[in-house]
Amino acid sequence: MTITVTHIGTATALLEIGGLRLLTDPAFDPAPAEYRRGPVTLQSTAGPAVDADRLPEADAVLLSHDEHPDNLDATGRTLLDGRPVLTTVSGAGRLGGGAVGLAPWATHELTVDGRTLRVTGTPCLHGPVGDVTGFVIEAPGEEEAVYVSGDTVHIPELDEIGRRFRIGTAFLHLGAARIEAFGGGELITMDAAQAAALTRSLGARRVVPLHYASWEHFTEGPEETTAHFTAAGLADRLHWLTPGVPETLR
Repeated sequence: MTITVTHIGTATALLEIGGLRLLTDPAFDPAPAEYRRGPVTLQSTAGPAVDADRLPEADAVLLSHDEHPDNLDATGRTLLDGRPVLTTVSGAGRLGGGAVGLAPWATHELTVDGRTLRVTGTPCLHGPVGDVTGFVIEAPGEEEAVYVSGDTVHIPELDEIGRRFRIGTAFLHLGAARIEAFGGGELITMDAAQAAALTRSLGARRVVPLHYASWEHFTEGPEETTAHFTAAGLADRLHWLTPGVPETLR
């Protein structure tokens, strides 16, 4: 499968698959910025590599969850209008507007302008914050699928993905995010060790990291991820994108 991808920042990427452009977790607010919700304060340290008004038109949005500003902020919300949004079941209820909620392993046929992709929701665990979903994307006539993990730690249910699908490229949300108010600072996204283990489970031939920079609650970056993948003998599967630069993956 051929994919053209532009990493915009954090978990935000523009994927071109099967003739459709899919925008993931749109976060486009200027930075630095501070977001307070109850006992939690999240702070961004860098803005998007591509501003929202310079973004090519997206056909649909894949939104892992709607409750955190590093996955959906005020500017990102303006990009949901007028296009299909696939997200969690609870998030679809909050967003309205025809958003489609995907329970784990539920499948939706996404059709825009006569082009269709098959999108399946995958399990996630992102601390005590409610529903989160990942996505497996299949294009007609292609043997391989694309996996976008969403914000999650590596849980046993994710090992089922490699048994159900042939994953060519996996976009993994990393960063080893920790927030003291959530479970005493336990991981709420994958660290490098979990990502390497999931890569083996998926059987993916390429792993593209997302969600590892630009926020203070991330505790690991490219150096730790590269070191763990090298130690695990998986360095050849790791592929880093340059934010703002479109790249075609085959």
